[in-house]
Amino acid sequence: MFTFLRNRIPFLLACAWLAAAPAHARVGEAEVREGPRGGPCFTITPREERLGTPDFQAIVVWEGARPVWKMTMPRDRTFPLTFGMCVPYGGRVASLPRTASVPLAPGRVYSLRIEARPGGNGRTAAAYEARFCLARQPDGRAVVHQIWNGEREGPRLYGCLPSD
Repeated sequence: MFTFLRNRIPFLLACAWLAAAPAHARVGEAEVREGPRGGPCFTITPREERLGTPDFQAIVVWEGARPVWKMTMPRDRTFPLTFGMCVPYGGRVASLPRTASVPLAPGRVYSLRIEARPGGNGRTAAAYEARFCLARQPDGRAVVHQIWNGEREGPRLYGCLPSD
């Protein structure tokens, strides 16, 4: 009897820990699109917005393991993150804190993470993530292309190669 319990205790403890984990630890889907002034801008997907509108906290863009831009809102300032609004790369909005950003290169894959202060309904995520690249067009322009989860060949078709 004691051997049976001793073998099951770690399993029961793990189950209890998972049940006690906060519901807001979920990672949701971000959306990357062409900003009104060109270049990428970042928001949450319409599906995520239907689950609730979290308050924006911070944003980080990486190329591989190297951060290329980060912005964190002061604790006393925030705004609801909705699909209808979009945070431009580099924070080129007068009401947002300005930060230095590295120019993005066409053909490279970038990762995005938006940190949020979860909303009161308990269904919003603590963070939202996406991958994207700037795809070079035949006329030389670069356009924003989001790389959706599960998309394997898309980045190569758009001339985007993973960062090393």
